[in-house]
Amino acid sequence: MQFLVIEGNIGAGKSTLSRMIAKDYNAKLVLEQFADNPFLPKFYQDKERYSFPLELSFLADRYTQIKNEVLNLDLFHPFMVADYYFAKTAIFAETTLKRDEYHLFRQIFNIIFESMPKPDLYVYLHSDVDRLMKNIKMRGRDYEQNMDPVYLEKIGDGYFNFFKQISTFPILIIDINGIDFVQNPDHYQQLKSAIFNSEYKLGINRLIL
Repeated sequence: MQFLVIEGNIGAGKSTLSRMIAKDYNAKLVLEQFADNPFLPKFYQDKERYSFPLELSFLADRYTQIKNEVLNLDLFHPFMVADYYFAKTAIFAETTLKRDEYHLFRQIFNIIFESMPKPDLYVYLHSDVDRLMKNIKMRGRDYEQNMDPVYLEKIGDGYFNFFKQISTFPILIIDINGIDFVQNPDHYQQLKSAIFNSEYKLGINRLIL
């Protein structure tokens, strides 16, 4: 495996798991640089006004980061693990943008997406909205504290709609509602075993831990 993606809804723990795996395997870690986006706090305050500039800025930022980090081979690490995949850009945009805005956005996205690298394995951490809300509250980012559960549900639906379209790389959907891979080492070992010790067919694969 050369390129591993760990994805999930907001608050699922994708960045945490990516860091843990990168540390254990000396993998190159690619984290989404969302904290530097000046539109993100504004978006949570006024979604209608800031949706389009937010999604365009994410499109540009993610393209630049993937071009600079993922496409460049690193001889000092056995593989690369990222806490997002470029398709996330379209998933969130479809949820947040008006129809005409999304149509324009999608035209730009499609041109870029064709040149993006495909992961050897795409892992999606599935968690119920109630648990996501609890995790979001615990991590304490000010701009997330008024998160709408309906928004999280729409994002989750967007991911699963995306999965149905994929046949070129394996997608492993892991239900993590019954585990705590951060606090419980056994759960973390189970998760690692599922990711690294099994072969998965192209398209959707499901697993409950």
